[in-house]
Amino acid sequence: MESKLSIEAKRFKKIREEQHHTQQSFAELLGIGATTADIERGKTKLSGKVVMELLRQFNVNPLWLFGQSYTQFVDITGGNVSPKVISINQDDQESILLVNQKAAAGYPHNIQDVSWYETLPAFNIPLPQYRNATYRGFQVEGDSMLPNIRPNEWVLGKAVPSIAEASDSKIYIVVLHDSVLVKKLQKVANAPDKVRLVSLNPEYLPLEVEVKNIQELWMVNSKLTFGLDEPSESSLLRQLQQSMDELKGQINNLNT
Repeated sequence: MESKLSIEAKRFKKIREEQHHTQQSFAELLGIGATTADIERGKTKLSGKVVMELLRQFNVNPLWLFGQSYTQFVDITGGNVSPKVISINQDDQESILLVNQKAAAGYPHNIQDVSWYETLPAFNIPLPQYRNATYRGFQVEGDSMLPNIRPNEWVLGKAVPSIAEASDSKIYIVVLHDSVLVKKLQKVANAPDKVRLVSLNPEYLPLEVEVKNIQELWMVNSKLTFGLDEPSESSLLRQLQQSMDELKGQINNLNT
């Protein structure tokens, strides 16, 4: 019987199981009655409402549902996370704006206010790595990205136009509707409408956010740090060298 089922019935069941729903809970979610059993048995055809809800709630590609595409999911939100405002200097070149911790608190609420951006310091870096793209600097608050990024350091991010172009497990500056976070980004399997934000500091739990709640995305490619500490490796090498010198001295004393 299973082999005689239509492809849409099989794929409908696949979606339900991937979303960890029972036939009853899935039917309630889609607003189609008490159970999805008849759809999965091929007794009831998929209605336009069901197809629309699968697209709206889970980004399921209708063409995939009916066997006309290999792509299971489509992005109906567009995932546009490009900068809302850019800064141009007197030479018609894009400037790098700096957003300190205090300014970051108001950044999400002023994200389209051109006059607000004019209060931010701006500069340019005459290096090839900073050409032909939009960059922005943000001051890091908190210790969630230790040991790679310390509190109060500055990270420079390259603008990302859409979530689809974001690389998995890279570090990003994520501008939400109420906060600015610096996190490692991971895409969530079978849930293209969500991403997982991960801290490098294991004391912080991962955070899942919906793509529609991300206003801007900047991929971190460099950082500014001050008050560099001496590398711990150097200290360790000196301690080892000192221990070796002391050991040599003790051996020489035994031989005399």
